Amino acid sequence: MTEETLTVADDMVVSLDYTLRLDDGEIIDSSDNRGPLQFLQGRGQIIPGLEQALYGMAVGAEKDVVVEPAEGYGVRDPDASQVLPRDVFPPDLKLEPGLGLRMRDPAGRAIIAYVDEVRPDGVLLDFNHPLAGETLYFHAKVAELRAATEEELAPSCSTCGGGCAPGTCA
Repeated sequence: MTEETLTVADDMVVSLDYTLRLDDGEIIDSSDNRGPLQFLQGRGQIIPGLEQALYGMAVGAEKDVVVEPAEGYGVRDPDASQVLPRDVFPPDLKLEPGLGLRMRDPAGRAIIAYVDEVRPDGVLLDFNHPLAGETLYFHAKVAELRAATEEELAPSCSTCGGGCAPGTCA
């Protein structure tokens, strides 16, 4: 009798070693120095294009995955910016380009905005993810794989009540 080989499927905890590059080959992220990324497959905890490509992979399997913007961090929206007066920010906050700020939209949902420009009259915020519009090139290797526990499968997000990790739901 042989033991069934586990493969990536919904509700499996996946530990993933990866390297992420952009079109120019520049490495912009990697699990090399901090260990594998761990997530619950099928729950939207990673970008859709990568999540979809992992289905069926077994421990030790490697794959190169190209994720187009629409299946990654989205297509860049040139209208997704806004200038806010400087006085809406805490006076001790060091505002500089690239700084990510957790905010709430008018409906109360958590969003992230990035400082694009600090002006004398205000701060230009960009609501696009920094990787919006980018084609992403992953080299992925499944390091570990196991079935999720009941606790891991229980809704954990206080924003939407879903299976996303606390604080990651927008």
